Amino acid sequence: MVSILEVLWYGVLAWLGLKLLVLLLNMLFFPVLKREKLRGPRPTVSLLVPARNEAHNLRETLPGLLLQGVQEILVLNDHSTDATAQVVEEFSRQDARVRLLAGLPKPEGWMGKTWACYQLAQAAQGEVLIFTDADVHWHKRGVRAVLARMERERAGLVSVYPRQMTHSLAERVILPLIDDVLLCYLPYPLLRTPFPSASAANGQVMAFTRPAYLASGGHAAVRGEVLEDVRLAQKTKGAGQRLALALGGGLVAVRMYRGFAEIVEGLGKNLIEFHGRSRVVLALSYMGHLLAYTLCWPLALFNPLWLWVGVLGLLERLLLGLKTGRAWWELVLVPLAPLLSTPIYWRSAQRKYTWKGREYSR
Repeated sequence: MVSILEVLWYGVLAWLGLKLLVLLLNMLFFPVLKREKLRGPRPTVSLLVPARNEAHNLRETLPGLLLQGVQEILVLNDHSTDATAQVVEEFSRQDARVRLLAGLPKPEGWMGKTWACYQLAQAAQGEVLIFTDADVHWHKRGVRAVLARMERERAGLVSVYPRQMTHSLAERVILPLIDDVLLCYLPYPLLRTPFPSASAANGQVMAFTRPAYLASGGHAAVRGEVLEDVRLAQKTKGAGQRLALALGGGLVAVRMYRGFAEIVEGLGKNLIEFHGRSRVVLALSYMGHLLAYTLCWPLALFNPLWLWVGVLGLLERLLLGLKTGRAWWELVLVPLAPLLSTPIYWRSAQRKYTWKGREYSR
């Protein structure tokens, strides 16, 4: 008679095997931004930055935006309580392309970021609108690489997944899981299909042609969505526009969170959205990851077959690191990921959360 542990072993092994197949496919086909020239005329570009209490990030990232050769850099101060406005004003005095916009009060039914991005789009003059978060680091010619990808793919939307800059142990353990979700679950060739459901995007960097943005309905069409980036990508594709993705490589990077508390707050707000807003599915996901990457090692003491599960988990992390430019030795951190993710799952299961000083409920 087959035991429960044997059933779990077969299930986990099949799941990891499928993830590896998708990852191998994406290692071949998922684009990485690279320096390349535009073949046609360069369009005018507006860099659009929503900012709420981002003074510490903007001091580091605005110099990179100034290297991009764009026509304007608009930063919307979304009722910050820190020195965000002063930092932007310092840069605007040095370069007239930098403009500070004062955010209007958020209307009922809008998320903070969608409202900020909507206001930025209304003020932008460029033929291409590039929404980029305040913590994204742009290296020289990064925007040109995005425009070249847009031209090559004839895309109305190009979204970039920046390389994760990680300094603390918690960042190194958890943040690569963002790349894992992308590269192990979404085969890149599916993006070329006409189905809107086969879409993905990252709100940290979203570059639209103006016609594509208008055709999608813009941020007004996703005003109350937590996963506004994915929903906007689906609407863009549904409007007949082509979608393209890319990894940031050496041209676009991000340090999303500084320390474990920020990681829990940031990732905890939308994890349940990726699980169909179901607490049951969220709980099953947590138990599956705990079994596949952590409990497999003590279980191997009783049944050596569980070593195959552990090895596949390590191999997955190694290949993921090779694709995204991470250190190979980080694979040894894999067993810690489900353990450190526990409070993230717990936070996401709650009906309310706080983000950037605003309270939301699902």
